Amino acid sequence: MRLGRLALITVTAFCVLVPLADLAARAGARPSASTAGHSRRIWVPTPHTTWQWQLTGPVDQSVAASMFDIDLFDNSASVVASLHRHAHRVICYLDAGTYENYRPDARRFPRSVLGKPNGWPGERWLDVRRLSVLEPIMRSRLQMCRRKGFDGVEADNVDGYTNDTGFHLTASDQLTYDKWLAQTAHGLGLSIALKNDLDQARQLEPYFDYALDEQCFQYIECSQLRPFADAHKAVFEVEYYLSTQSFCARANADGFMSMRKDLNLDATRQPCW
Repeated sequence: MRLGRLALITVTAFCVLVPLADLAARAGARPSASTAGHSRRIWVPTPHTTWQWQLTGPVDQSVAASMFDIDLFDNSASVVASLHRHAHRVICYLDAGTYENYRPDARRFPRSVLGKPNGWPGERWLDVRRLSVLEPIMRSRLQMCRRKGFDGVEADNVDGYTNDTGFHLTASDQLTYDKWLAQTAHGLGLSIALKNDLDQARQLEPYFDYALDEQCFQYIECSQLRPFADAHKAVFEVEYYLSTQSFCARANADGFMSMRKDLNLDATRQPCW
């Protein structure tokens, strides 16, 4: 989530039951240059893939969307399988840059990697320089994503170097960590979204398969997503405060898949497409 700009909320996901070829045709897919050399074909959304982003409440599977972005921990493999049966692709939301004290693996994080609170209940920034500590934890999360049958991953809070984390994180530290996340996801057969981190979008575009950003129209920074659009990669974008009349025309012209969502990220949405 975009920190310091939104009201606080509590954001309490292999076996595909539809043939992959059928799902690819119905949900939209293209091969990813980022994943060349991996034996398992990695699903990557096309630039105009319709989508739903729901992180709270039981997933409303009736929403008309080709791709669902839902919480890794809060949703079982059966939810993913059900979405697959209805020809949806599914990506898992996980937090890669902050500690969440309510997650089942919270005890794996030593206090030495926990920084300042980030403004969300129970969350603290992580010291992403400590790769020897964080890599096993995040690899386990990505493996869980794979085991539950997800097709891709949204790794949140990967822009700690631009925030007051309590650590002296540099842009180089962030690039190293973000690239590791992308490479590890690909190694497990998962596509991956670059979440926010607009200042490094151009450098990270070759490593990530699509982008997911919040409020670029409100903060007049959508131009920083051009590296993904220019590379014919999907750009998923959400606004919370603007009316759809004020940004949808521009989003459609830019080739972004934008929508308005409520702050609690329930099933409600107002898509631009």
